[in-house]
Amino acid sequence: MPIIVNLDVMMAKRKVSLNELSERVDLTLSNLSILKTGKAKAIRFSTLDAICKALDCQPGDLLEYVIDKKGATTR
Repeated sequence: MPIIVNLDVMMAKRKVSLNELSERVDLTLSNLSILKTGKAKAIRFSTLDAICKALDCQPGDLLEYVIDKKGATTR
């Protein structure tokens, strides 16, 4: 999928652990882990809103669209 989730990068920049973020946004560790590892197929706007508030960032800081010239996804 050409959409890359950079949650781990933003968490590192903000020095926030998965446990701390889980408490701040009231999501389970497993759901946040799925999102963090890029295995999620979708994200609710309410979840994105909560994460952006907790990490003081924009949705574009967390999500990235990447596609190479041949149409294949890259990172």
